[in-house]
Amino acid sequence: MNAAATRPVDAHLAFDGVKLAILNNRWEAVARKMANTLLRTGRSGVLATARDFSCCIVTADNRLLATAESIPIHVLVGPDMMAKSMCDLHPELKPGDAFLHNSPYHGCSHAADLSILVPVFDENGKHRYTAIVKAHQADIGNSIPTTYYGHAKDVYQEGALIFPAVQVQRDYKDIQDIIRMCKMRIRVPEQWWGDYLGMVGAGRIAEREIHAIGNEFGWDQLAEYGEQWFAYSAERMKDAISKLPRKTATSSSTHDALPGTPKDGVKINATVAVDPTDGFIDIDLTDNIDALELGINVSEACTRTAALIGVFNSIDHNVPRNAGSFGRVRLKLREGGVVGIPQHPTSCSVATTNVADRITNSVQTAIASMDSRFGQAETGALSPATMAVISGKDPRKGRPFVNQIFLGVTAGAGTPTQDSWMTIAHAGNAGMLYIDSIEIMEMAYPIRCYQRRLVTDSEGAGQFTGAPSLMGEYGPAGCEMTINAVSDGTLNQAKGAAGGGKAFGARQYRKRADGSLEELPVVVSVTLAPDERVVSYSCGGGGFGDPKTRAVEKVLNDVREGRIGKDRAREVYGVAVDDVFSLDSAETKKLRAS
Repeated sequence: MNAAATRPVDAHLAFDGVKLAILNNRWEAVARKMANTLLRTGRSGVLATARDFSCCIVTADNRLLATAESIPIHVLVGPDMMAKSMCDLHPELKPGDAFLHNSPYHGCSHAADLSILVPVFDENGKHRYTAIVKAHQADIGNSIPTTYYGHAKDVYQEGALIFPAVQVQRDYKDIQDIIRMCKMRIRVPEQWWGDYLGMVGAGRIAEREIHAIGNEFGWDQLAEYGEQWFAYSAERMKDAISKLPRKTATSSSTHDALPGTPKDGVKINATVAVDPTDGFIDIDLTDNIDALELGINVSEACTRTAALIGVFNSIDHNVPRNAGSFGRVRLKLREGGVVGIPQHPTSCSVATTNVADRITNSVQTAIASMDSRFGQAETGALSPATMAVISGKDPRKGRPFVNQIFLGVTAGAGTPTQDSWMTIAHAGNAGMLYIDSIEIMEMAYPIRCYQRRLVTDSEGAGQFTGAPSLMGEYGPAGCEMTINAVSDGTLNQAKGAAGGGKAFGARQYRKRADGSLEELPVVVSVTLAPDERVVSYSCGGGGFGDPKTRAVEKVLNDVREGRIGKDRAREVYGVAVDDVFSLDSAETKKLRAS
């Protein structure tokens, strides 16, 4: 991971900052065209509504070059490993090839993130770049109708189709043996087929656009400018790290206990050491428990990416995200851990969210403990029942349906300089998932949504607040509906940093026809009758800094907007608000002085 930081740049090509900026935008434009293609052609709600997909470009020697509007847990580390496995397993790549990849043992995030890899060649047949389209699937053949199988003992019980860089196109034509396998195993084959065509189309759009850039600038010169971009990014990262203190800190974040975990939950420890002089951050993740016979183990790609997200959440946000800057962060991992390098047949079904987010939280709170000008509080945990996979038989169409819904989630953490990004969803997503339109969701699936609202007095209090919790209520419309989710954060709510407070935790309930509530377990797998509903509360985010130092006008506005009540404003923030929602300045001064 450090190669890009040290690789020399060819001296004869003068550094041209303007051209470098233009080329970077050209590369990002390619990724945006890929994304737009998939957004407009994907068939499942996961893609066409929630936008749970990512697109990127890696070099022929497998270094991440460019992404655009992509989900961080998908693309920071992993595309390089996936592309390398493609090259290792298929040493004689040719134009017209394409490969299916979703193996967490060969660089993918988890089995649900089915990916298309398209190697791109110049006019002489030399492999120059690889375009990667990664798209979360509504169904990938798991033994139960969800792509998040928290209780899976191993990859066999998980049941997903696993493709370790399997060739799916040759000479621009589909290999029908692979297509038939997918259609026979996946519960919604026509929906999958539409998504597959969209992914391949996005990959071929990238191929066309890369050819245009290569022919315009010249392939060799384009590669040399790529080296300059990596070197520039490494220097920007070095400069950002130089502003951090020379310190070492250990922090932890704990995932709620499940059947099969330690009774106190899954505690993730991260030791972060900053060297501001040489410009490196070292992160040690070896002091963690062994892999579990559950689906919540974190793949190597997600382990590395989650740690990087914690770093990028803590430094200058203008540092480019590519192989150059990544080389300044060195990770120490071990094989066979719940985080690190999983061994087959360990299940990593839920690798992109739950425990991975605990890695990010550990890193960013460790940095916050070094100096309150950096880092963040904890981001709230995923995945509440408002983010469940729903399935059943649609009575309107007479055929099965499977889809992940994105009814709503908040989770954003307070930072040293500002309140949370409220709808960040979770640490690995960075706000890139779209919240479902209720009207469109109700048209597409037999579902009825009754409520979606923020919860008063549920934020992580602080000088800069974490997000409040979000409550959602929904149920089937005229049929039975199975709900599958792997929730976290009921017992281990998002913690604050630098004196900030913790947030409201997750809860989920089955609402019976008579209105009574039955609390559901952390791993939700329940079939609702037509007259039943789910009521779900997502996690809020931790606050940053002493709540008593929060700007008075911000507290007053929070009360007026209904985010906090007058009692909480008084007791937690030291701000007195009268019955007409005006500030009692004298009482506030007295409260804050005490």
